Amino acid sequence: MIKITRLFGTPWCSDCKVSKSFLAEQRIDYPYIDITADEEAALFVESVNDGKRKVPTIEFSDGTYLVEPTNAELAEKLGLVTRPAKSLYDVLIIGSGPAGLTCAIYTSREGFDTIVIEKGALGGRMNFTERIENYPGFPEGIDGVDLASNFTKQSERFGVELLKATEVTKIEKEGKIFSVTTSHGDSINAKTVVISTGSIYRTLGTEGETTLLGYKIHFCPVCDGPFYKDKKVLVMGGGNSALEESLFLARFASEVYVVEIMDNLTATKAIQDQVAQEPKIKTFTSYEIREYIVGEKKKLEGVRFFDRANNKQVTLNPDGVFLLVGLKPNTEIAEGVVEQDQRGFIKTDEKMMSNITGLFAIGDCRSQSTQQVAAAVGEGAIVVAKIREHLKNH
Repeated sequence: MIKITRLFGTPWCSDCKVSKSFLAEQRIDYPYIDITADEEAALFVESVNDGKRKVPTIEFSDGTYLVEPTNAELAEKLGLVTRPAKSLYDVLIIGSGPAGLTCAIYTSREGFDTIVIEKGALGGRMNFTERIENYPGFPEGIDGVDLASNFTKQSERFGVELLKATEVTKIEKEGKIFSVTTSHGDSINAKTVVISTGSIYRTLGTEGETTLLGYKIHFCPVCDGPFYKDKKVLVMGGGNSALEESLFLARFASEVYVVEIMDNLTATKAIQDQVAQEPKIKTFTSYEIREYIVGEKKKLEGVRFFDRANNKQVTLNPDGVFLLVGLKPNTEIAEGVVEQDQRGFIKTDEKMMSNITGLFAIGDCRSQSTQQVAAAVGEGAIVVAKIREHLKNH
C-alpha cells in the first residue's frame, strides 16, 4: 500500500490546506514540513520542481511525487475510491460549493435521498478565499476554509451522501430519469440533477501568458502572494475581487500595480476608498495589455501596455502578475445538454430550472449569478421549492 512519506507546504498556501483537509478526512497520517522554516526542505522542493518552490509537493513511499494535486489525483494515487451507496437518488448535485451544499442540506432535511458529487475540495472556491468578510453572521469575518468546513459538517449532519474526489463525465436523460456517469465508471440514476459547478478565473490569451502561467502569472494571491515579499506585483483587473486582493498583496509586496482596461475601476466605492488609502498601491486605467516580455529561463522582463488615454506604449516591470479579470463557468459537462448563454453560463428560469425539466443550475455557473457566497446560498435554498414540486409531480 502506497503511503505519504512527506508533505511539503507553507502556512499560507490554500492548496496545502485543501490537501491536508482531504487527507484528514480520510484519516491518513503524514509528516508535514514547512519549507518557510526549513531551507534544506525548500531546496529539495526546488530540485523536484525545476527550481520552483511549488507547494504542496507530496512524496510517496514508492519514490514518486505529486505537485499541487487535485483531491481526485490524491485519491487515485492512494487507492482511495468512493462509490455511491445507491443506484437511484431523488436529488443528485454536481459541485459542493455554498449553493450545492445549501441545496443538499435542505433536500436531505426534507427526506429526499441526496448525493453530492465533488471532484475537488468540499466547499468549492471558498477554500481558496483567505477571508470572507461579507457573509452574514460572522461580524469579524471567517476564513474561507473554515466556512467550507462548516457547510460540509452541516450537510453530513443531515445525512447528505458526499461522493468525494469524483468527476462527472456525462449527463443523460432517459424518460423521467437522469443517468450520470462518473470518472470512476459508476452510473448513477437520479430523479433531479442540480449543476452547481462554480467557476474559475479567466485568462486573457496575451502573448507570453501561456509560458508564464503558474510561474510568474498567478490566480491565487493567498497561495502565491507571500512569495513576492518586498517585490513588485501587478494585478490585472479593476473589480471588487481584484482590489480586495491588491490590499492583501500589499501586506507582502513593496509595490502593487492595479491595471484596468476600462476608463474607470469597477469596484465599489468602499473598496476603492480603501485602496486609495494604501500607499503601496498604484492604479492605472485605460491600459490595454499587449504582451508579457519573456526573457531567458522564463524571466518576466516586463509587461507592455497601450495607454489609450494618452495614446502611447507603456511598460511596467513587476516581479509577478495576478490575473483577476473575471470568471468563466465550469460548465463543460453541460455543453450540448442544456441551454447556455454566449459566455457558457447555464440559463435558468426564476426557480433555477434549465430548459430541461428536472435539471437545475445554481451558484456561480448560472447565468446572471452575482458571484457572491450569500447569493449562492440563497439560490441553493430557492431551488428546493422547484425540486419539491418536480418530485411531487413526477
